[in-house]
Amino acid sequence: MNNIRKTKTSKSLFVCAILLGVLYSCVPTKKSMEENKSVPESYQAQSTDTTNTANVQWRDFFSDPYLISLIDTALVNNQELNIMLRQIDVAQNEIKARKGEYLPFIDLKAGAEVEKVGEYTRNGAVEKNLNIREEEEFPEPLTDYSAGIFASWELDVWKKLRNSKKAAVMEYLATVEGKNFMVTSLIAEIADSYYELIALDNQLAIIEQNLEIQGNALKMVRLQKQAARATELAVRRFEAEVLKNQSHKFEVQQQIVETENKLNFLIGRSPQPIERNSEGFIESPIDPIYAGIPAQLLQNRPDIRKAEFELEAAKLDIKVARANFYPSIGIKAGVGLQAFKPKYLTETPQSLLYSAVGDLVAPLINRNAIKAEYNTASARQVQAVYEYEKSILQGYIEVANQLSNLDNLKKTYDLKAQQVEALTESINLSTQLFQSARIEYIEVLFTQREALESKMELVETKRDQLVARVDIYKALGGGWN
Repeated sequence: MNNIRKTKTSKSLFVCAILLGVLYSCVPTKKSMEENKSVPESYQAQSTDTTNTANVQWRDFFSDPYLISLIDTALVNNQELNIMLRQIDVAQNEIKARKGEYLPFIDLKAGAEVEKVGEYTRNGAVEKNLNIREEEEFPEPLTDYSAGIFASWELDVWKKLRNSKKAAVMEYLATVEGKNFMVTSLIAEIADSYYELIALDNQLAIIEQNLEIQGNALKMVRLQKQAARATELAVRRFEAEVLKNQSHKFEVQQQIVETENKLNFLIGRSPQPIERNSEGFIESPIDPIYAGIPAQLLQNRPDIRKAEFELEAAKLDIKVARANFYPSIGIKAGVGLQAFKPKYLTETPQSLLYSAVGDLVAPLINRNAIKAEYNTASARQVQAVYEYEKSILQGYIEVANQLSNLDNLKKTYDLKAQQVEALTESINLSTQLFQSARIEYIEVLFTQREALESKMELVETKRDQLVARVDIYKALGGGWN
């Protein structure tokens, strides 16, 4: 008899082994696409010095106390940043949820039930003709009380659940890096808007200074007309130029209001004046930037690190999707007490119940949904590779562009400063020559107009220099640490 049982057991194991072998052989396999992390050894026309401005904390990178105060406020009140922080909480909870999936589920269960079955049924006939004890019949209706502990556990043989949890960890880390990138972008946007606001203040001051100069020129032309040395045409042309710059003044004032409100929005408060120091803007020094080497971008830029973690999560998702083809092994067990009267619950072993079940479930027919999920995971992994490589290339190009921009802006600023100096001197010269009737009024008018435009352009160039310095700090991956 024992030999027969052993033979049956061996046959059963043999059949299971054959089925598992067939299932393994039918599992599709796709080769994962490998990412390319290679970057040039250095930026164009730059040294290979590893000193990197990205390692400087933003509080040390900026020196203006008003700007630092705005950034501090934004890091607490900015709505988009706070939304992202809640997203981090969601990702962290997802880790806990997936971790719980590969641990045993233990439940405490208690219940009460009442049932009345028909006498002309199998259960009713049994209860009618069978006593619980001598001279003690089944109660009618029949009640049932139970209490116990029940556990279920899916054995993670193929590491499907563990890989799912690791993927959640990678997604969480990607979310953290997304938050870091948002911090970097927020700081850069506030700094850019702050410099834009100061530049507008300086342009407004230049317009007011120019209006004073043009007002004096208009008085002079009117006196010249009274002395029959100028015409009404000259007077009207100078009046038109004054009116033009007065209207431009209001345009700049509107731009100031809008820029202030943009900053108020970024720092999460209602519209109000922005404290700032606009003096000495033109003389603001442009501190040097140290770009380091391109390989440092992989560690410093949050968007590249975010893409890297998302790529790792995509690789793990492929493993999870592939594990769905394999059998799942589950164990269920329970122990408790059950009786039709509460007073019998404490009588053991009569009221004792226990169970233990093991099952093995494998997909056999119609596995198209699992195949589709696996193919989707593979496609997303390839997509993540391209996203990662794109972020590396984009980071390198952004730094290279800003390095070139800084260099060219410095040369542009030096030339424009000389232009402003020359045109400022020409205003007095043109006025003196006009008074002595050696040039026409139109030359005075053009000289004043060109001087105003050159001063406005010089302010814009200085603003562009400061903005470019902030943008390369962001491009190098600074600001979030």
